[in-house]
Amino acid sequence: MKFEAWIDGTHIRCRIDSDRAVEQPVFCFSCMAPVKVLEGGEMVRSLGGYAEVQLPDLVPGRVAEVTIAHLVDAFAPKNRAWLPLGAYLRAGTEVIDLPRLPAGVRREGIARPKGTVPALTLCPQPQRFEAAGGEMVLSGVVSDHPALRRADQLAQRTGLGRLLRGDGSAVELVHDPARAVESYKIQISDGRVAITYGSDAGLFYAGVSLATLMVTHTGRIPCGVIEDAPRFEWRGQHLDCARHFYEVETILRLLDVMALMKLNRFHWHFADDEAFRLELACLPELRATHFRGEGELLPGVFGGGARSGGSYSRADVIRVLAHAEALGIQVMPEIEVPAHALALARVYPDARDPEESGDEQSVQGYAQNVLNPAMPESWRIWEAMVQEIAEIFPFSVLHLGGDELPEDTWAGSPAVDALKVTEGLQTADDVMGWTMHRLAQKVVALGKTPAGWEESARGRQGIGNDAILFSWTGQGPGLEAARAGYRVVMTPGQKVYLDMAQTDAQDDWGASWAAIIGLADTIAWDPVPDEEPELAQKIIGVQGTFWSEFTTCDDEMEPMIAPRILGVATMGWQERGSADPTVLHALADTYALIFRRMGWRAS
Repeated sequence: MKFEAWIDGTHIRCRIDSDRAVEQPVFCFSCMAPVKVLEGGEMVRSLGGYAEVQLPDLVPGRVAEVTIAHLVDAFAPKNRAWLPLGAYLRAGTEVIDLPRLPAGVRREGIARPKGTVPALTLCPQPQRFEAAGGEMVLSGVVSDHPALRRADQLAQRTGLGRLLRGDGSAVELVHDPARAVESYKIQISDGRVAITYGSDAGLFYAGVSLATLMVTHTGRIPCGVIEDAPRFEWRGQHLDCARHFYEVETILRLLDVMALMKLNRFHWHFADDEAFRLELACLPELRATHFRGEGELLPGVFGGGARSGGSYSRADVIRVLAHAEALGIQVMPEIEVPAHALALARVYPDARDPEESGDEQSVQGYAQNVLNPAMPESWRIWEAMVQEIAEIFPFSVLHLGGDELPEDTWAGSPAVDALKVTEGLQTADDVMGWTMHRLAQKVVALGKTPAGWEESARGRQGIGNDAILFSWTGQGPGLEAARAGYRVVMTPGQKVYLDMAQTDAQDDWGASWAAIIGLADTIAWDPVPDEEPELAQKIIGVQGTFWSEFTTCDDEMEPMIAPRILGVATMGWQERGSADPTVLHALADTYALIFRRMGWRAS
């Protein structure tokens, strides 16, 4: 069985060459957005970007061709990630897998300008380096401090080699409680290394820097004084594990990469329309969402194929949390309220108004993907989730979602109409804001800080409760939220959405609705505008984001994250105005060696 697909202008052409007769085959696949059939078959079922197309009988020697197009012109195919993913045939009860299309970034097509090598080949660049002249030959240091042992373990896992060696150089450690928590100073002179640090976090980062420099400077580190501290307290990376299930080992490897970049917040997005992947004792019915495909609650949307998925057990979570803790990374869980809940709505139909007559549709093409806050069942589900997740995750912040409420949501719900009268609400945004505010109060009562996407602040009330907002559609909403008194993490899609394509070439890979994001684009902005320096008190950090709508296997994520995570790290750590694209390009070339050493797929 042969299968090909390619972009032809605004259309996608597919060709199936069967080596055997197949009667009444149904061509099943998933695209980035909803599609229509132009010729070669008949659409018999669709859900979002997932489609089933009835084909004529397949006969050896006669090629079947199908032409499709996205329903919305704005979603015309841009590159190979927009082609049919997870394709297979269904013939009666038989499932016939089709060959997987070549996937992932093709690095050869991504040209970067020649970079300027900095004095210290380290990302992020330190706050200050005062060169003293000369070099110190360093193959490791002697220490038994737990923070340096953790840095040594990270260095070994990532292929950097040993930081701690019995025959290494002596290192003088000075604990200075007056220093900032994550800051450190390294003094390097011929035959001497001294580290001053404010906490174990700072000493760990000093160890990471030394281990990296021993590789990037091939064991001969420039002498001088490194003074270093982060600009922002929140330096994060998000991973969407709902659209694609990532193995725990993959998450652990991502945490290692984050630690090399001195990122300290992992945003674990395990719940969305397509799945709720965390196993919860309070809601055992959620297991119905863990897999999708043939015979499952949802078909193979977003490249799921005939069957795909998985879930994270309590033991899995404990493993991730322990690994993150050793790296100085806090793990923030996210649930989705009230939208992005297609699978939940199917598992818990009583969470929707049975009399609702609206026809809202999400941007992904899903109908009825929002739970109804006027239904007691919705609150039973949400409050149970929040209660158990707050018990599982030690981090003080719990993300409630709150994004992409479809237009006209609840417009046909008599129950919401009654709620509006009771609570003095007028619009859907008012209802959502009231919902987020009420659930945020539950989070606060559990001793946690609520968080939400930027839309959570909408409505007459908004999420409130000293919540942290994540600005994703652009920098503007984050600035508005900061002016309104919210703490804000900047994660603008145009700069740090690492699922966006890196070039506009058809041979590239990735989405493009926000922007085409090359390496230099990740640092071509500043989280705090020059004209409003006072907002620095409210803008607490920067976070990279990776959505998995077109990810069909774990390693397809890797060349999208690298090397652009260097830019995310630069924006989170370095001082205003210090990000230099020529330096970033040089660092990316050098860090390619590190990624190769740890087996991280670069192309």
